[in-house]
Amino acid sequence: MPRDDYQRQLESLREDVLYMGEVVAERLRMGLDALERQDDELGQEVIDRDSEVNELYLELEQDCIDLLALQQPVAGDLRFIASSFKIITDLERIADLATNLGEYAAEARYEVFPDVDVQRIGDETLEMLAMAMAAYEDEDAEGCFAVAERDDEMDALCEDASEIIVRDLIEKEADDESEIEDLMADVSRLLLTVRDLERVGDHTVNIAARTLYMVENDDELIY
Repeated sequence: MPRDDYQRQLESLREDVLYMGEVVAERLRMGLDALERQDDELGQEVIDRDSEVNELYLELEQDCIDLLALQQPVAGDLRFIASSFKIITDLERIADLATNLGEYAAEARYEVFPDVDVQRIGDETLEMLAMAMAAYEDEDAEGCFAVAERDDEMDALCEDASEIIVRDLIEKEADDESEIEDLMADVSRLLLTVRDLERVGDHTVNIAARTLYMVENDDELIY
């Protein structure tokens, strides 16, 4: 394959990974909106459209395999392709977590825990994802470390939210068994929501870690 064509394929891969990042961010925003509005129709749309992300992932996976098998890249190009493959894997998993939010939306009643700001946590994850994808696009090593540092704040937010949920549960009173069951279902969904958003943050750190490795051959954030 002529060198110019090879370089175009590499650049096309970068653009496609960035596009996948935009699609996944949109799905995550939709999932958060579905939760905030308790909109089961929007939640179902997030679920139904997950197949689009899966198809995009498989297409990009094949592109990475073809480049590795046919071009046998070395050094920087090899790190770029391998890192891009890892990044689309994390993006696909973030989309799966967004689908979880869509599933929680139909039955969520988070007004019973007014001190837990799910949307603030969600906004943090979206900002982290945007930072990670910008670092990938710009090959920005400092941006990768900024994402990792932001994750510490994210973890603290999620820990505080979980503690509030448990505290409020202890303080609440339920009149009958049915009310207790409903309350426990709300607690379970809310804890799962916080956990899933924390996992989104972890995946954005993975994206930053692979980008750092791609740019500087530095695996500091991977371990």
